[in-house]
Amino acid sequence: MNETTEDRNIEQFEPLSRAISERYLTYALSTIMHRALPDARDGLKPVHRRILYAMRELRLSSTGGFRKSAKISGDVMGNYHPHGDAAIYDAMARLAQDFNLRYPLVDGQGNFGSIDGDNPAASRYTEARLTALAEALMEGLDEDAVDFRDNYDGTLREPVVLPAAFPNLLANGASGIAVGMATNIPPHNIGELVDACLHLIRAPNARDDTLLDHIPGPDFPTGGVIVEPREQIAEAYRTGRGAFRLRARWEVEELPRGQWQVVVTEIPYQVQKSKLIEKLAELIQTRKVPLLADVRDESAEDLRIVLEPRSRNVDAELMMGMLFRHSDLEVRFSLNMNVLIDGRTPKVCSLREVLRAFLDHRREVLGRRTRHRLGKIDHRLEVLEGLIVAFLNLDRVIDIIRYDDDPKTALMFEDWGAPHPRAASEADYVSPLAGREGPLDPAEAQLTEVQAEAILNMRLRSLRRLEEMELVAERDRLMEERADLEDLLADEGRQWARIGEELKDIKKRFGPTAPGGARRTSFATAEELPEVAPEALIEREPVTVICSEMGWIRAMKGHVPLDQEFKYKDGDRGRFVFHAETTDRLLAFGSNGRFYTLPAANLPGGRGMGEPIRLMVDLPNEAELVALFPHRPGGRLLVASSTGEGFVVAEDDVLAQTRAGKQVLNLKGEARAKVCRPVEGDHVAVVGENRKVLVFPLDELPQMARGKGVRLQKYRDGGLSDARTFRLAEGLSWRDPAGRTRTEHDLTEWMGRRATAGRMAPRGFPRDNRFT
Repeated sequence: MNETTEDRNIEQFEPLSRAISERYLTYALSTIMHRALPDARDGLKPVHRRILYAMRELRLSSTGGFRKSAKISGDVMGNYHPHGDAAIYDAMARLAQDFNLRYPLVDGQGNFGSIDGDNPAASRYTEARLTALAEALMEGLDEDAVDFRDNYDGTLREPVVLPAAFPNLLANGASGIAVGMATNIPPHNIGELVDACLHLIRAPNARDDTLLDHIPGPDFPTGGVIVEPREQIAEAYRTGRGAFRLRARWEVEELPRGQWQVVVTEIPYQVQKSKLIEKLAELIQTRKVPLLADVRDESAEDLRIVLEPRSRNVDAELMMGMLFRHSDLEVRFSLNMNVLIDGRTPKVCSLREVLRAFLDHRREVLGRRTRHRLGKIDHRLEVLEGLIVAFLNLDRVIDIIRYDDDPKTALMFEDWGAPHPRAASEADYVSPLAGREGPLDPAEAQLTEVQAEAILNMRLRSLRRLEEMELVAERDRLMEERADLEDLLADEGRQWARIGEELKDIKKRFGPTAPGGARRTSFATAEELPEVAPEALIEREPVTVICSEMGWIRAMKGHVPLDQEFKYKDGDRGRFVFHAETTDRLLAFGSNGRFYTLPAANLPGGRGMGEPIRLMVDLPNEAELVALFPHRPGGRLLVASSTGEGFVVAEDDVLAQTRAGKQVLNLKGEARAKVCRPVEGDHVAVVGENRKVLVFPLDELPQMARGKGVRLQKYRDGGLSDARTFRLAEGLSWRDPAGRTRTEHDLTEWMGRRATAGRMAPRGFPRDNRFT
């Protein structure tokens, strides 16, 4: 019974799993073929192809007027692309952005976004038309150059692919993410692409490496400098996968009195200028690039970002090297040449394979256009032969048209070779159909139906001798053109020669000599600068660090007397004051047992009241600052909690790399971090809240990197008040209530083992139970 039920459940779930698999596969294929991956032949996705075709149907030529973008996106959505108009408009706007496309296919009028990352204006505010390059992509659509298919509702026809007079896939690049695959292709220069195509026509088996002589690398619309080695570029083009290191273009601008500044005139492709400047400002604030003092955006029509060094003695190459390392002034543009071959098969192609797919498509387009032209010529020659017959027998044609009841059929079955006198009147006219009975035999017709129709449609003004001569001349020209086209279809070499001529024309119209056609991205060798710690770039200067009870911290220039009066906010007072240097790293120990690291060079100046330390590190509001002091490389610290447990830790082990700090002293329950003092001596003195003092050797304390520690002193009630290390030979010192320093040399009474209770503090010990 159980087995039968189980088998029945399996039978029920098998169709469901199969249905899910089939539907997911359908969705994946739809995403791959209709959304994410471009066609290798025209370099377009369906939405872009439909936008261009819809604009062509609206007659928005490059020399004509503009139309509202809302009208265009509405037509695309209603006729060809049944998706959201916002998505269609975004795709169209990208085709018009000269900072996104190397060769824009849409000529936009209005706000179509900016390199700052601004979005385009609403579609009702902008207008657009096609560019000359977009028209070149669609040359031949009226000549049966490509296949057409029904649109989504079967009411219209749309092209499966565009004829593409130039390799748009590489010229403008593409990007997309599908199910299980993605594509990312950088833009290139049309002139270089044409040269590579011509080389591939001459040498069909050319290697990818030889193509690099014509295509040295991408040509980004925003310019920049490619610093990727040629070997890596060649490998990327050979495999279809790789990356290109792209840097901003910059120059040093001299200023009066020996000052200078760096001006960035080109930024890497697809980097938003506003976010780049925000990142540079953050580097200045966090002092990750201490050589940089200020950044300004002085861009107008041309991009201009000004970088001010901290001093004129700064090395510009070193400063820019650090900026390249820490900001988007240098990026890596990935190459993943995953495209649809013949519009159906996804494949990661090499540079040669992509160009080969384009050239094969151009040959097919040339053959289809040639055959279409031959059909047109044959039709015209048929008409011309009939018109010439009519001119040679003009009187008979006039009689037939004038007197016959069925002139079209009479023209077809008239014997134009036999003599026929001119009819003086309708009574004298004899129809060519006279005496014929039953259905007419088409084989007996002298003229075709097309020729007869053309004769009947001929205008009276054409009945001139000059017109007859023009017809004969036109027939001769068409016969000559027809012979040439037949030779073209029969000779593969002539086909490739014709394709080469068309490509050369594209290069002449849009190549390096055309406006905007010159290469924008240059090449250089990256000079790898040695890794330099930020501290090594900070100018070493003395400072006095001041931190108040409420946690406001600042640094005054120079070493000022520590006992002088400092200004604080109302209700606040001083807590930590000490001398340091700008190259120092400060260690802050919180009552939560965490150590935080602060670069002294990053502290606010001493003119104001400073800034809260909690803005610089993630010190919780419920935690207090226990200690603040400069880091001593190689030093050791004594840390202890309020429950009387602690240990020794190396200062190098407590340095934190992030704002969150580093947990060193583990705490449980209500315990709080209480003590953090440098280790200087051979003994430890501990005093509890019960005023009992215990002295024991330092070597009884373990050295740890993190933990709860061991018990320092035993308490019946209360907890730890203070602890310190000292040299037994020098005695234990403290300040009495009068502010005088007292030293006890004979500590025999308070000596004991670690974790014992200790004895009452000596006479004159401070009431706050602290050594200092």
